[in-house]
Amino acid sequence: MMRSKGFNIIIFLLALSCVAHAQSRTSDKKTPKPDSAAATSGISSDQNLKELTVTEKATDFGFSRLRGVENMGIYEGKKSEVITPDQLVANLSTNNARQVYSRVAGLNIWENDGGGLQLSIGGRGLDPNRTSNFNVRQNGHDISADALGYPESYYTPPIEAVGRIQIVRGAASLQYGTQFGGLINFVMRKPVADKKLEITARQSVGSFGFYNTFTSASGTVGKLSYYTFFQYKKGDGWRENSHFQNKTAYADIDYKISDKTSIGIDVTHMDYLAKQPGGLSDAMFLQDPRQTNRERNWFQVGWNMLALHFDQKLSETSDFNVRLFGLSAHRYSLGFRPNRVATIDDNSERDLIKGNFTNWGAEARYLKRYFVAKKLSVLLVGGRFYHGYNHSLQGVGTSAKDADFNFVEPERFITYDYRFPNRNVSLFAENIFYLSDRLSITPGVRFEYIKTTADGFYGNISRDLAGNIINITRTEENRKNGRQFVLAGVGVSYKPHSNVEVYGNISQNYRSITFSDMRISNPSSVIDPNLKDEKGYSIDLGFRSHQTAFFNYDVSLFYLNYNNRIGEVQFYDESNRVLRLRSNVGQAIITGVESYAEADFFKLAKPEEKDWSTVLFANIAFIKSEYKNSEIPGVQGNEVEFVPKVNLKTGLRVGYKKLKGSFQLTHLTDQFSEATNAVEGGVSSVVGIIPAYKIMDLSLSYEWKRLKLETSINNLTNEMYFTRRATGYPGPGILPSDGRGYYVTLQVKI
Repeated sequence: MMRSKGFNIIIFLLALSCVAHAQSRTSDKKTPKPDSAAATSGISSDQNLKELTVTEKATDFGFSRLRGVENMGIYEGKKSEVITPDQLVANLSTNNARQVYSRVAGLNIWENDGGGLQLSIGGRGLDPNRTSNFNVRQNGHDISADALGYPESYYTPPIEAVGRIQIVRGAASLQYGTQFGGLINFVMRKPVADKKLEITARQSVGSFGFYNTFTSASGTVGKLSYYTFFQYKKGDGWRENSHFQNKTAYADIDYKISDKTSIGIDVTHMDYLAKQPGGLSDAMFLQDPRQTNRERNWFQVGWNMLALHFDQKLSETSDFNVRLFGLSAHRYSLGFRPNRVATIDDNSERDLIKGNFTNWGAEARYLKRYFVAKKLSVLLVGGRFYHGYNHSLQGVGTSAKDADFNFVEPERFITYDYRFPNRNVSLFAENIFYLSDRLSITPGVRFEYIKTTADGFYGNISRDLAGNIINITRTEENRKNGRQFVLAGVGVSYKPHSNVEVYGNISQNYRSITFSDMRISNPSSVIDPNLKDEKGYSIDLGFRSHQTAFFNYDVSLFYLNYNNRIGEVQFYDESNRVLRLRSNVGQAIITGVESYAEADFFKLAKPEEKDWSTVLFANIAFIKSEYKNSEIPGVQGNEVEFVPKVNLKTGLRVGYKKLKGSFQLTHLTDQFSEATNAVEGGVSSVVGIIPAYKIMDLSLSYEWKRLKLETSINNLTNEMYFTRRATGYPGPGILPSDGRGYYVTLQVKI
């Protein structure tokens, strides 16, 4: 953890802000109201209140950023992005992440399946696996399996039901938790305010047996408002043995008790069953990327979430919000998965892994606007309690081909049975000090208490050459780890011109070891018993435009110091077997430039033009990475895994009235998949280069009265490529991405 006088100053400033807040409570009666206090602040109160008020007006680009203060969060001086799916011309029915997140600079996207069942994105050298290096939320509450012990997101909201996607980079650690990646928050669609009932029905069909039906109902009746949807989708997949079925249901009910008080509840259910074709070796991929030699591998997920929220406007200058949330979920994986991916399935018993998750928590926030020396300031304080419980089992499954998730003789053949209770208490505060109408500084601090426990046993089943069991061993284990620490950071915003903002921030980051880091049952993997939590800090420095309907840009530098980075490296044991060691690989330094620009050339040339629109966008990231220090031989000086040097996404959108078309090009240079920078995949193909690729997509949409037609061609040139080498399920080995596919959606709104 970084220790310096600068961070002591930050803590002092926050303490000062709390004192100022206490003083402001005694002088509220003497302080002019914000709407009449222009003379008392370095900036006009109208300008302040505009920054503090959320507007739902969509930008023409479908891409914007968070205001300095929005809802119950502070984002002044932070790098943020907001995606508005309704404004995109993209393949929404498949949750196509390559298209949906095309404006977000530097994201590295793993393409696990063609149906969009899971979202796997990373950035700045962070592992994209199930977006586990971001704090992922829906309507402000956690949706991952376990926010601390198992932060993988097996549930992804259907983009058709999402109103906005909010992304805040590393500085989000002070408000939302300790992940290095930052925050991704899916804000679901809001109830329609001017109708008692509005129904939207969408039917989609596509290549490889894809079918999707999505129906939503929304409305407002008096003080009660609601939004609900149901989605069902299925597909056969681009490869054999890839078919899936997915169902998702959601309901949000809000009640406005008074002009100042509201309550609400939202409920989510998702389940899917997917067959998995397994991974490929490098030779198999070159021979035929659509082939598969696994027909008995399955994956099942069930996700249930409940969230309650209470919002209270205490006064014209203060607001309070509290959220209670809970999750009950499971993920089961079943299959034949030897270390050599080319091994022919011998129809023996399959490996079965079960994870059951029961979590609940509460988070409260208080936002206060006050004046110090006649300058407006904004204080946010909050607290969070989180309790997680994960029961994980691994053992012998059946030798059949169906999706039978039952153990064979569980009293004998379960080789891994652990319970992972954990607890987290955190307190946080941030304060915006507006020093003038152009300059603001935002210090912040977060206190964390984390307790993780592992209680259970692991074992091994030994067999002779004929496959007969000759010995079963079990080892009991109980491990506890409690720690507490303080994170701090500061952000600065300077507006030299009404259309330009210069921003910067530095904040500490922290990521605790996960359940899979503490213990795993895999004969080809070894975990370092001295594994430590990951620590570091991130810096952003950039400039961006004021959002307009004509142009938008954001160019920034970043620096990420990642200490005790956890990763996997291959090594040979005493028997000359190739094993994978999961350990603290070392100190990783990742630096780069992330740039995004978008302009409507028709509107720039003819501002009065309303029918035509020609939008050109480009985002490009240039990233350099290096392991500065490492105790593992052959790592120091290497490049960091999952870091393409160039990450480009660019495209053109042309529109005439209700007809819109979009073309997009995605290009990533090659990247390593582990810290030793192995080039060849070997027999397992879980390591090695991920080659560079270029992908083109084309989409069209047309609206006519209550109807909307959408079409898209994914992977226009039918490029054969892959984005991931999986170390476990759904591999191991190379997971090929889909070839060219065609999709059509018809929407009716009543």
